[in-house]
Amino acid sequence: MSRYKIIINPVSGRGAGGRVVSVIEQMLCEHRLNFDIVLTERPWHAAELAQQAAASDFDIVVAVGGDGTANEVLNGLMLAKRAGSKKIAMGVLSVGRGNDFAFGVGAPHDLAEGCRVLAQDQRRVIDVGLATGGLYPAGRYFGNAVALALMRWSVFEAVKLKWLSGFPSYIVAALKTIFLYYRAPLVTIEYDGETITQRSLMVSTMNGRRLGGGFIMATQDRTADGLFDLTMARQVSRARIFALLVKFLQGTQATDPAVQNAQAQRVVVTALEGVLPAHIDGETLCVEGKQLTLELVPRQIEIVTLSSGEDAP
Repeated sequence: MSRYKIIINPVSGRGAGGRVVSVIEQMLCEHRLNFDIVLTERPWHAAELAQQAAASDFDIVVAVGGDGTANEVLNGLMLAKRAGSKKIAMGVLSVGRGNDFAFGVGAPHDLAEGCRVLAQDQRRVIDVGLATGGLYPAGRYFGNAVALALMRWSVFEAVKLKWLSGFPSYIVAALKTIFLYYRAPLVTIEYDGETITQRSLMVSTMNGRRLGGGFIMATQDRTADGLFDLTMARQVSRARIFALLVKFLQGTQATDPAVQNAQAQRVVVTALEGVLPAHIDGETLCVEGKQLTLELVPRQIEIVTLSSGEDAP
């Protein structure tokens, strides 16, 4: 019987993580799973707990929280893998604000459905990204996305909104961002032999599909194709930004002349004027960075999800 390490971030989703501890325990007991629950106490604690679980006799480590919690667990498992620990799978129960990583890997949004999926233990393998630069000169792994400029500031502003949560908070934050941080940095974007220099409102490097709880950046489920989906939006007028936001909500931005899409295994973004505010799976990667390098590491982690989707590595 598989052993499950359940890592719960009690402050995720503005306290939702702490409120569902007993609910999750009851649901897992109903499915007769062999599990151990532990609550995080500080930033990066989930990564440490995941590493410890991988070095012990657990078979599946489950992140209970939002994108930040999932990212920490992913990093813990990748660090354990680098250290030679046995292969261990990852699960996700969504109680955070955006839950974009869970969306990208096909994990259910509903908690009861998520526990049922954990019990069924169907798996798929996903690629993982590695970001180097900013606050992480030695690198930090990501499962969903690294986004720069407009999208980064939108996430930053959403966190400040205490009176609103979920996807609506990202919409309000995006509108606020348009007026606060309109001047886009001049950047050079290098990817797989190509180079673009422009003032970029946004550069998103996607392993998953969605940002901010509802902005569809990649229209297809391609978390194991060996390539990032790269979206680059040049600076336009404020009025045009509103139109672009609508297109990103619908996933139709590829038709806009201000947007360029590509696929790549390696992306290097350098600020020639201004700085590179960026987030990695919803967490701050840098606020005033000058260069970021993003590399894809193919077929790294097994995810317990709705369907097996991909063969195990």
